[in-house]
Amino acid sequence: MSFDVSRAGAAASDRPRELIAIRAVCKSFGHTRALHQVSLVGRSGTVHAITGENGAGKSTLMKLLAGVDAPDAGELLMDGRPLRLHSPAAARSAGISTVFQELTVLPNLTVAENLMLGREPTRLGWLQRGRMLAEAQAVLARIGITLDPQRACGSLSIGEQQLVEIAKGVSTDASVFIFDEPTAPLNRAEVNQLEALIQALKAQGKLVFYISHRLDEIFRLCDTVTVLKDGQHVATEPIAALTPDRLITLMVGRSLQALFPPRAVPGPAGTAAPLALDVRSLTPLAGGARARLQLRRGEIVGMGGLEGQGQREIVRALAGVLRPHDSDIQRSGRDGKREAFDPRDGVVRIVQQGVGLIPEDRKLEGLYLELPIADNVWLGALRGLGLMRAAPREGRLV
Repeated sequence: MSFDVSRAGAAASDRPRELIAIRAVCKSFGHTRALHQVSLVGRSGTVHAITGENGAGKSTLMKLLAGVDAPDAGELLMDGRPLRLHSPAAARSAGISTVFQELTVLPNLTVAENLMLGREPTRLGWLQRGRMLAEAQAVLARIGITLDPQRACGSLSIGEQQLVEIAKGVSTDASVFIFDEPTAPLNRAEVNQLEALIQALKAQGKLVFYISHRLDEIFRLCDTVTVLKDGQHVATEPIAALTPDRLITLMVGRSLQALFPPRAVPGPAGTAAPLALDVRSLTPLAGGARARLQLRRGEIVGMGGLEGQGQREIVRALAGVLRPHDSDIQRSGRDGKREAFDPRDGVVRIVQQGVGLIPEDRKLEGLYLELPIADNVWLGALRGLGLMRAAPREGRLV
């Protein structure tokens, strides 16, 4: 895939100018202080990383620029002028485009309809569909995205939906792009595609804020790094002046002797913890690789690898969501008694055996957003209720 940087011309050759200034902003949510006296400057034609540990205030800071939240104190400036953003629509009108972790494309609309939403070409009140498709295709071609503008966004991969989000910003000629942990759901090919697009935006003189705690991405993509900790500004430095060790020290507030220090083995000294699941053989998909692993009580088992290497299928098969091609698994109760564990028995039986799944897409697979919290919590118990039995009361949740 190639990206059109023909428009970069003058912008790329100009000296980067101060495009965004954040001055002493503060933000609290109730008694929780999310940001305190944070200041930074973002310049055109650069990729500016915002990093820090979980809860450092990265996303909160960028939500101020995205118009999602308003600062309690301090000011935002764009091209030296005060920036007052009362809504995400106001931010988009100001030329700020945000690609959130939770994408905002409408799955039931086509790529073209998502790109032109709110700006549909009309004549005498009638939608000019041919013109809309042509304009959408021109935007996609301008940044090298090869997607069918008539395809429904719900049929696209997460990476492709992310590209549609970016194209929406390009179509409105945004000058500031905010990416919030954009590579988390992507496979390697989609990551490469995204990084090439970010470099093209930079070449066109755009300012890209890039929220991430992945050091390899920061050092590969970014020109400047701002580190936040506990809602406060720690440092802003050019990437050339930093090493991975130095950046980690700024993020966590201390020097780390090892990224992966040894941990104590659960159970009595010198003994392994009791088995919970003994996965002697599991083939999630026909023709796929066979997995073998042991899950012990008191352990947290990590499953590594690039996106698309089978981790998702293994987990979903163990939870009964995906019917595996074949399996040979035993479950051990707390009394040590073993019993057969067959994911092909279905989700209900697997839940009864004590295995639950927290899905990657909690909105589509994990929660009923239109129902109250209490109803969501008790959904698993409702299946066992008869017609004359009442659901548990909310008070029992506390």
